[in-house]
Amino acid sequence: MIGRRVLAGVGNTVRDYVESVGYATRTFFTMLGLSPGMMRRPHLVIEQLHFIGNYSLLIITLSGLFVGMVLGLQGYYTLNKYGASESLGLLVALGLTRELGPVITGLLFAGRAGTSLTAEIGLMKAGEQLSAMEMMAVNPIQRVLAPRFWAGVIAVPLLASIFSAVGILGGYLVGVGLIGVDAGAFWSQMEAGIDLWKDVGNGFVKSVVFGIAITFIALYQGYETRPTPEDVAGATTRTVVVSSLMIWWLDFMLTALMFSK
Repeated sequence: MIGRRVLAGVGNTVRDYVESVGYATRTFFTMLGLSPGMMRRPHLVIEQLHFIGNYSLLIITLSGLFVGMVLGLQGYYTLNKYGASESLGLLVALGLTRELGPVITGLLFAGRAGTSLTAEIGLMKAGEQLSAMEMMAVNPIQRVLAPRFWAGVIAVPLLASIFSAVGILGGYLVGVGLIGVDAGAFWSQMEAGIDLWKDVGNGFVKSVVFGIAITFIALYQGYETRPTPEDVAGATTRTVVVSSLMIWWLDFMLTALMFSK
C-alpha cells in the first residue's frame, strides 16, 4: 500500500509538471501569435519599457559600478603576481561583457522588475480585471501580457549593456585612478583583446535570451496564480527562484555552445 501511494504521488507530480510545461508553452506561442496585433499600439510597449526598464536603471548602474570596481581590484592583485597588470582592462572587459554583465543584470532584473510584473498581473487577476477584459472581448494575453513581454525583451539587453559599460568605468577608476595602472595600456589592451562578435555579441545574445526567459516566467506566474493574497505572494517568490535557476542553466548552455569551438 505504501509503495502504491508513493508511486501515485510521483505520478501525480510528474503529470502536474508536464501539464504546467505544456500550458506554459501554449501560452507562450499564443502570446507570440497575438504580438503583431499588439504592435499596432506601440505606446503600450513604450509605457511598460519605461516602467520596468527605467525604474531598474538605478540599481543596474550602481551594481555595475561596484562590480567593476571589485573586479578591477581583485583582477589587479591576481595579474600583478604574474607581471601582467597592464592587462587589467582586458580582464575587466571580458568578465563583464561575456558573463557578469548579462548574468547579474538578469538576476537583478528578476528581483526588481520580475516580481513587480508577477504581483501586478496577479493583482489584476485577483481584482477580476482580466475577466472583465474577456467579457469585453479584449484578449488579456494580447492587451496585458504581450506589451510587458516585449518591453522586458528590449529592456534586459539595454540594461546589460549599461551594466557592462559602467562596470568598465568602475574598473578604470580603481585600476588607473586608485592603483596607478597606465591608462593607455588599460584601454589599448582592452581594444586589442575584445572581439566584437565573440565577446560583445555573445554577451548580447545571452542578455536577449535571459530577457525572454525572465519576463515570460514573471508574466506566466502572475497569470496562472490563484486570486488570493497568499498565492500572489507565492508567485512572486517562484518568479525569483525559477528565474534565477533558469539564468544559471541557460548561461551554462549558451557558454558551452558559444565558446566550445
